[in-house]
Amino acid sequence: MFDLILRNCNLPDGRRGIDIGIRDGRIAAVETALAGEAGDVIDAAGQLVTPPFVDAHFHMDATLSYGLPRVNQSGTLLEGIALWGELKPLLTQEALVERALAYCDWAVAKGLLAIRSHVDVCDPRLLAVEALLHVKDKVRPYLDLQLVAFPQDGVLRSPGALDNLKRALDMGVDVVGGIPHFERTMADGVESVRILCELAVERGLPVDMHCDESDDPLSRHIETLAFHAQRLGLQGRVTGSHLTSMHSMDNYYVSKLLPLMAEAGVAAVANPLINITLQGRHDSYPKRRGMTRVPELLAAGIPVAFGHDCVMDPWYSLGSGDMLEVAAMGLHVAQMTSQDGMRACFAAVTATPARILDLDGYGLEPGCRADLVLLQAADPVEALRLRATRLLVLRAGRIVARSPAAVATLNLPGRPSHVDFSLRT
Repeated sequence: MFDLILRNCNLPDGRRGIDIGIRDGRIAAVETALAGEAGDVIDAAGQLVTPPFVDAHFHMDATLSYGLPRVNQSGTLLEGIALWGELKPLLTQEALVERALAYCDWAVAKGLLAIRSHVDVCDPRLLAVEALLHVKDKVRPYLDLQLVAFPQDGVLRSPGALDNLKRALDMGVDVVGGIPHFERTMADGVESVRILCELAVERGLPVDMHCDESDDPLSRHIETLAFHAQRLGLQGRVTGSHLTSMHSMDNYYVSKLLPLMAEAGVAAVANPLINITLQGRHDSYPKRRGMTRVPELLAAGIPVAFGHDCVMDPWYSLGSGDMLEVAAMGLHVAQMTSQDGMRACFAAVTATPARILDLDGYGLEPGCRADLVLLQAADPVEALRLRATRLLVLRAGRIVARSPAAVATLNLPGRPSHVDFSLRT
């Protein structure tokens, strides 16, 4: 006896016509023509069923603050950081919680059920930390929120930031963060990576650093991060986020860097929407894209996830929590338009970030948590092409969001009354 059976599902790995049986909030069976009774049966009708979307890099403390106290006129990373500095003294815990909860509602509606959010620790009040810890607890029944202690103004550059970061970890923040390229000197950046990696080992925590988020081809902080990951035995627990300078680095140097990252077990997170918006701002033409070398990282065996990074905040005025939009931008910028490339981009917002975040029970095998999304698409490539409607979103086997199918109605003489964008044969 099952609580729910999803029948005639297509799965991301290419299996078709599969039934998924759910019992007690977990996947109990994944079979063709599954036998047995169920309290409820849903016909997926050959549509794609996937584990939920996962955002490996976000800033929830800043989300939905666009226009406060003013708009980023230059569109640059540095003006965004300065603008965030202007906003911080005006923040209240109530407003932080309200905006974060609103974004979590958007996320669930889009099938995004796990987010790793960086939270600024340079404000000694730690208002944002307290607010997001409260949000994390409140959304736990329907969304996994993982927090990174992030010294936005530099852990060495900002007075008291290291102590603040340690206090945030004491309060229950999950991951050690850093921003070495924003320290005052390259040497300080190098030192900050060492200090923060050693702190992570001391605390038994993973590391996720904003590394080399610049167009500087000589930035070397990801190399330093890989070195300390290997030196300290942190393999598989370290993530380098952004890595935009790799876009501008010398090819010979990158040919040395990629094996170092692979040996050190360092994962990578690119943020396509934001990287191509903030980088290359000093270029005229030709203008650099700015996003890191995703195909080359994947070819070297390095896990690569995509993050949304920002939604309506000092750095980015757009966004809706749609990880299919993120993946679609990633595949265009990285020119990953082969079938394998597009499926890798779908994995970059599902299975790969789930591994990076070490999510418990993620997947489509018996025993996994029944966190599932039914998409109005037959396969991952079609889901990317159409930014497919999330017909149903399930958390632990319970429907937490649903959307009507997208249908266009025409009034054209001699033509069909409805448009099917799938073009399925």
